[in-house]
Amino acid sequence: MLNTPIDLHTHSAVSDGTETPTQLVRSAARAGLGTVALTDHDSTAGWHEAISAASASGINVIPGMELSTNFGPASVHVLAYLFDPLNRTIVTETARIRDGRLRRAERIVEKIALDYDLTWDDVLAESSDGTTLGRPHIADALVRKGHVANRSAAFESILHWQGGYYEKYYAPSPLEGVKMIVAAGGVPVLAHPAAHGKYRSMDDSVIRELVDNGLFGLEVHHRDNTEEGKAWLLTVVKKFGLEITGSSDYHGEGKPNRLAENTTDPEVLEKIIARATGSQPFIANPTP
Repeated sequence: MLNTPIDLHTHSAVSDGTETPTQLVRSAARAGLGTVALTDHDSTAGWHEAISAASASGINVIPGMELSTNFGPASVHVLAYLFDPLNRTIVTETARIRDGRLRRAERIVEKIALDYDLTWDDVLAESSDGTTLGRPHIADALVRKGHVANRSAAFESILHWQGGYYEKYYAPSPLEGVKMIVAAGGVPVLAHPAAHGKYRSMDDSVIRELVDNGLFGLEVHHRDNTEEGKAWLLTVVKKFGLEITGSSDYHGEGKPNRLAENTTDPEVLEKIIARATGSQPFIANPTP
């Protein structure tokens, strides 16, 4: 039996969280979680540390990742659970995405520096070795320099996609992402697919194609999904026979999201584990 509650979307300092994988697992235990998924952006570098920490914290860890994809003008994220981290396509494509994020961040900083006191070294100071560097680290640098009050304020102003400094970066399509995850033995779920309504351009024909290629579910219970969007997602779930997940999208102090504020039913996680063939969950107290 899986330990509950279950939070299937969190980030460590390997991507844009503020806690190491060890600190994240300890925070999850303190928050009363029984199971947590580590889903850093385009990286599996924190898996081993998180699992090692879980053995001492007594909670389960689901190895995962949040894969970046692009759909027209929208950035669409696909949560990938229990895939093979050594899959050649996954390794190659995520390296390409991380490099794209890095080059994009450099271009954004160059543009911002024309109007604000900000340097690339300021941004690097907000990251650590091996980090998937991106806009959150620019936001943290803007906070430290006193240009904005916090990370959220940075994304609502200077880093807003309509703020004049936005740049896109390379990422595969959602269909390519889903196919890649499935081919690596993983289970794909669309992350916060009604966040502020931005994914509504993905009509039924697009969803149908994703489902036909292995899409497992939708992250319905997420603070960024609008109420109208959640209602729409529930119709999509029913129409296509998808599963529902719920998660915090925790980033430590980087965002207001709190661990366990949204959770996933254990039956849904059991289905994810049963479907996956790429890697295994870490179960703290397996049933004999």
